[in-house]
Amino acid sequence: MKIATFNVNSVKARVETVLAWFKQAAPDVACLQEIKCETNAFPALEFEAMGYHCAILGQKSYNGVALLSKHKIEDVRLGLPGDSSDEQARYIEGVIATPSGAVRIASIYAPNGN
Repeated sequence: MKIATFNVNSVKARVETVLAWFKQAAPDVACLQEIKCETNAFPALEFEAMGYHCAILGQKSYNGVALLSKHKIEDVRLGLPGDSSDEQARYIEGVIATPSGAVRIASIYAPNGN
């Protein structure tokens, strides 16, 4: 399985660049950080058209993380485990159901000093 991570620094501003990277790199799973858009503003349709399932935790103008997978994403968990007061969209994890078995993958955005 090919797993990649990409700090996109605003997925909406760089959607064409990010889509081109997906076509070239063809990861099975990608962890995106700093998507910088609300969950419902994430361009999921473009990634779904490429065969990816999407799990997104967005936040307006800041932070934001996502998991994209060629396989179904299950048991998605949002926010840092053990910190129910966390309001920052910096952590998402999910179970990727692969033909070889399930694997839990997390995407975290940990900016310097935070």
